[in-house]
Amino acid sequence: MEPIIAIVLALIGYALGSAKLINQGNEALVERLGRYHRTLESGLNFIVPLVDQVVMEDTKREQILDIKPQNVITKDNIYLEVDAVVNWRITNIQRSFYAIDDLQGALTQLAITTLREIIAQNTVEETNVSRSEMDTAILDQLNQITADWGVEILRLDIQSITPPESVRRSMEEQRAAEIKSRAVILEAEGERQAAIKKAEGTMTSVQIIAQALRSNPESKDILRYLVAQDYVDASQKLSESNNAKIVFVDPANSTEMFQELIAESVNQEGNGKKSENGAI
Repeated sequence: MEPIIAIVLALIGYALGSAKLINQGNEALVERLGRYHRTLESGLNFIVPLVDQVVMEDTKREQILDIKPQNVITKDNIYLEVDAVVNWRITNIQRSFYAIDDLQGALTQLAITTLREIIAQNTVEETNVSRSEMDTAILDQLNQITADWGVEILRLDIQSITPPESVRRSMEEQRAAEIKSRAVILEAEGERQAAIKKAEGTMTSVQIIAQALRSNPESKDILRYLVAQDYVDASQKLSESNNAKIVFVDPANSTEMFQELIAESVNQEGNGKKSENGAI
């Protein structure tokens, strides 16, 4: 009975030694006599005890690599503090083990070097406004190298870009000046539009008055009275202002000026009607 028990125990030990359970999402590498033999998939696998050896088991799920804040220099010689997050995963577990030693350390150093290289090609202003473009450029460069390591970089996000305090103040002052400049331009444009509308309204009023005078000549005395009244009101308003400069104009000359303006408008309307009658 003892030999049988010994054989059964040996078989049990062999079965236990040869069975390898790989978790879902993981893969494992098996070496036979010191050389790569095969890759174990997730689930129950069997190897030859004492001959085969599982040298590495790792996940193929997405992983996160946190890049600590780094001091980098821009194209215009400004030091920035930049940190980022890299999302990556293993696509070929054999390459990730045999092609590179200390995979995560290599990925960290490669990401830092590439980050500094891309930022060095941009000014401070370009760095702030083109962050997504820099993310894409860094991602492309990283994948060109990590493909040989059996690794794919899925995303790279620059979390923060912190300039020195003096540069921050200068940027804030520049933004404030730009906002103020836009406000002044908008105000000037509004005043210009108001002046145009006012001039158009004045022209329309003169045309209406000219039409009234043409149809009723006796109303000229009324017009002279209205002009004189507007002149008195305008002079009173100007006198109430502390900063206003009062310029006195001869009322008789101003009346003549309005009469000439009205007469010219009446003549233009009369010529227009003659042209229309001639066309008919």
